[in-house]
Amino acid sequence: MARVFVYGTLKKGQPNYKHMINTAKGLAKFQGRGHTVEKYPLVIAGKYNIPYMLNIPGTGHHIAGEIYSVDEQMLQFLDEFEGCPDMYQRTLMRIQVVEWEGKGGAGEARAAADGILECFVYSTATFPPEWVGLPYYDSYDSSGKHGLSYVLRESR
Repeated sequence: MARVFVYGTLKKGQPNYKHMINTAKGLAKFQGRGHTVEKYPLVIAGKYNIPYMLNIPGTGHHIAGEIYSVDEQMLQFLDEFEGCPDMYQRTLMRIQVVEWEGKGGAGEARAAADGILECFVYSTATFPPEWVGLPYYDSYDSSGKHGLSYVLRESR
């Protein structure tokens, strides 16, 4: 099992959460909530209003999201869903745990002893330079005050 941190449309209550609970795509078990240890820019960009974490450490905010434990099948689905490695790149990032529901062995408990876990995160280093000038958010909600409605894939 691998740990994945999601900050956008795959979170609970968001438009693509249905994929996280579709066992035909693999297993994803909610473990808790957290935020990035380092600051990153989280922008909403493109004609479909997609949330992107730009891989520019030290700039922006501590991004809030959810931590999942996923099997290999779900990880492969997420790679494909996220357009990895072209649109997003899956990298390990340090995540500060804020709330933990996960149950695991002693190794998991030790890993979270300081409240910090390493999780895979889909961020991007391949973005148009003008995105750096967009507003930065610390968390994403598809129906947030930003007024930028996410366009589902099936509607594109």
